[in-house]
Amino acid sequence: MNVPVPVTDPDDPRLADYTGLTDVALRRRREPADGLFMAEGDKVIRRALDAGYPMRSMLLTSRWAEAMADVAAATGAPVYLVDEALAEHVTGYHVHRGALAAMQRTPLPPPAGLLATARRLVVLEAVNDHTNIGAVFRGAAALGMDGVLLTPDCADPLYRRSVKVSMGTVFSLPYARLPHGPGHLDAVREAGFRLLALTPDPRARDIREVAAEEAGARTALLLGAEGNGLSARALAAADVRVRIPMAHGVDSLNVAAAAAVAFFALAEPRPEP
Repeated sequence: MNVPVPVTDPDDPRLADYTGLTDVALRRRREPADGLFMAEGDKVIRRALDAGYPMRSMLLTSRWAEAMADVAAATGAPVYLVDEALAEHVTGYHVHRGALAAMQRTPLPPPAGLLATARRLVVLEAVNDHTNIGAVFRGAAALGMDGVLLTPDCADPLYRRSVKVSMGTVFSLPYARLPHGPGHLDAVREAGFRLLALTPDPRARDIREVAAEEAGARTALLLGAEGNGLSARALAAADVRVRIPMAHGVDSLNVAAAAAVAFFALAEPRPEP
């Protein structure tokens, strides 16, 4: 039986994985280097385990100890029991979900696997906001995209905020990092994908029309960061530029909202449950 270990000292070295979770700069440097990421809340922790990520440890408040007992027993990872004040002191915020798990990263696969098997891909260029990354993953998973490719300057999908916003779909939707360099989209095209660049440019084509024309084709939807959008290089590399028609003088949507609309337009018909 895996018995939770009470911890009362915020400087206890066993809690090192959980320190300073609100320090974004620190965690961006530390987590990939240490092969670590955070899963927060019952559902997200279980989804991470189901996806095959090993657990390093859990940090629980007392009211969550019973609910997570089966997870502790199954993983054998150490469980540290703390009160809410200590959890907040260590992490830097109120852990209202009551359960945190330090998870071990696994090697990220190369893009070739996704390019060989997917039909609908998302390509994110320089999307460096963790909330947007999580929301895009959640929309992509819900609306039938097969995977995500990220340029090297995109935010980390396994950062705590991304994981939380995605509701753990970052664990179930395959993703990979594209290589550095100006020709990072060449491999996507060479794999047989049509590149659709989403842009608010009024000269771009209505995505609904293009989706109808591209039915059955392998397509990769290119999405850029808030404000700047796609780079000139990405726009030039695209086979076609697409837009979401706007009304009431609105010129564009947040990248996560625009992504969800575009995913729905590109989705292949699926049988009713």
